Amino acid sequence: MSIETALTALTQVLGDQISVSKADLDAHGQSETHFLATPPDGVAYPRTASDVALIVKTCAEHLCPVIGYGAGTSLEGHTLAIQGGIAIDFKDMAGIVALQADDMTVRVQPGMTREVLNNELRATGLFFPVDPGANASLGGMASTRASGTTAVRYGTMRDNVLALEVVMADGRIIRTGSGARKSSAGFDLTALIVGSEGTLGLITELTLKLQGQPEAVGAATCAFDTIEDAVAAVTATTSMGIPMARIEFLDAASVAAVNAYSNASFPETPHLMVEFHGSDAAVAEQAERFGEIATEFGGAEFEWATRAEDRNRLWKMRHHAYWAILASRTDATAIVTDVCVPISNLAQAVKETQSDIEASPITAPILGHVGDGNFHAILLIDPNNPVEWKAAKDLSARMAQRALDLGGTITGEHGVGMGKLDYMSKEHGAGWDVMAQIKRAMDPQNILNPGKVVRLNG
Repeated sequence: MSIETALTALTQVLGDQISVSKADLDAHGQSETHFLATPPDGVAYPRTASDVALIVKTCAEHLCPVIGYGAGTSLEGHTLAIQGGIAIDFKDMAGIVALQADDMTVRVQPGMTREVLNNELRATGLFFPVDPGANASLGGMASTRASGTTAVRYGTMRDNVLALEVVMADGRIIRTGSGARKSSAGFDLTALIVGSEGTLGLITELTLKLQGQPEAVGAATCAFDTIEDAVAAVTATTSMGIPMARIEFLDAASVAAVNAYSNASFPETPHLMVEFHGSDAAVAEQAERFGEIATEFGGAEFEWATRAEDRNRLWKMRHHAYWAILASRTDATAIVTDVCVPISNLAQAVKETQSDIEASPITAPILGHVGDGNFHAILLIDPNNPVEWKAAKDLSARMAQRALDLGGTITGEHGVGMGKLDYMSKEHGAGWDVMAQIKRAMDPQNILNPGKVVRLNG
């Protein structure tokens, strides 16, 4: 391996598109959560797929690791250069390639963020629905198979990516999928790349499904006395088939953090935050039915928001909840859990998690996208306190095992990175070995984001 030789070769052909400045390296070596800073040896800023192919091919010749980098919002150490190498930052590949409004699709470059895309689409009557909260890059969202607050209605990135352009580990550029809504033509390479976290190839273009902007949107918050009551209301709402666009949960500790961070005044009890999309009549009917269900489970303090500015303020507070929770303890970093269970087992999973947290020495507010069974505990720890580290690791492991025991998964949306590697064999068994075989076949030199998603032996 000769990372230095690869950098020299790339600098000769790409010039100022390669940086080794300390500021750039440090910026690309940070994590949003508890992982230690791990800067790359260089940062490349490609402008075209051909640039990406050249970078990857050169790195392959010198056995130099390559790590894709979008907006840097991932939570499991996905973009850290744990074996050194070159980070490929897609900030200069961030445009719309083509909009097919009649087909309700758009082709975009990977560095474009979801907020920028939706701003560009406003005049078309269309929007891209996947909303992970952070203003993540679309390439990064596809790479981690992201979802978020709207997945309960519109699905995850898996459901909204039709086709990709991908640079393989040997520098080849391939296209997967098409603009058609379905296909039976061979292996589904699009689905294979989506969620592979840059370990099988680097995405240089995406074809995405779009949705029509709803005629009416209504949002509300609703307070409950207990977590159990709030989760029971979610389960009942889902089982009745009410088409929620969003249904989010915050426990009392999360609400207190949001109040302090966003200067809000919610009652500091468990809350649901909901949103409905459709016609005026449909939204009114859905809201009424949800209100009846919530009342049955003790829901109160309804606050409805029908004006766009009020809804935006509401969801901004929800999207900033992670930062609000971090700010609630100034000396803390976070281990972020991300389990997802069948909706019928959600109440048990949340209740047992809450009991675990209450018996531990750390604070861990709970929140999540409970409409599809996905919730998070934000485990706040002093990074210099070994007792808190161990308690958080134990809590995280128990949450993962509980999710598996209840028929769920260790990660509903954040991905594996290196943070959840220890749980992969428990979830997938021999299937994890098959993933490693696929990795070896597609990246035999293990240069694409090594150390993430799979473990290669020998």
